[in-house]
Amino acid sequence: MTDRPVDPAAGAEATDLPEGEPTVAPPPGGSGFGDAAGEMANETEVEEQVAGDAVAGDAPGTAEERPDLGSGDTDVDTEEDELAAMKGSLADLTNDLQRLSAEYANYRKRVDRDRQLVAETAAYKALAPVVEVLDTIDRAREHGELDGGFKAVADQLERVVASAGLVRFGEPGDAFDPTFHEALSHLGTDPEVQVTTVKHVAKGGYRMGERVVRAAQVLVVDPADA
Repeated sequence: MTDRPVDPAAGAEATDLPEGEPTVAPPPGGSGFGDAAGEMANETEVEEQVAGDAVAGDAPGTAEERPDLGSGDTDVDTEEDELAAMKGSLADLTNDLQRLSAEYANYRKRVDRDRQLVAETAAYKALAPVVEVLDTIDRAREHGELDGGFKAVADQLERVVASAGLVRFGEPGDAFDPTFHEALSHLGTDPEVQVTTVKHVAKGGYRMGERVVRAAQVLVVDPADA
């Protein structure tokens, strides 16, 4: 091997390298430390410029990415309007339901009343002719002719019509009521009565509930001071 000439500019470090290892040449144009310092200065200027732009409101993406506070208020107003509309619809539906419920309740009452009226009318038509038979039984009882088997039949008939709702009314001493009594005659005055009073019952009256089947046919007396 031949001796390699030593470059004086490499300094003492070059002389310490072992033989056969390549040497690294310094970068051309002067020292590398100066270039690094220059690059750091440039980066500092860029960062200061970016910071200044951010303060001035010119940061990249600020206008597009900054949240719009006004749109949030609009969303809240829209939700409140929708909630108010839903409450209004609910109130309308509730009123409709209550009205339908009241109409149905009235319908049920009317149907029940009509059904009862139909039943009373049917019973009235069936029992009205029986009134004459009951009159015959009353006359037979007054004359003492109601006895034996005929009396048992008469008693059973009276019980049957009473259970069907046919009620007899009209007795001597009752106050005269033109709703329930038919006055056949006035027998004068009576000092013992204060109002027009039934003195004698010619034919008893019959009614079903509040409906008069036949008014009682009576003879009446008037008070003495009438």
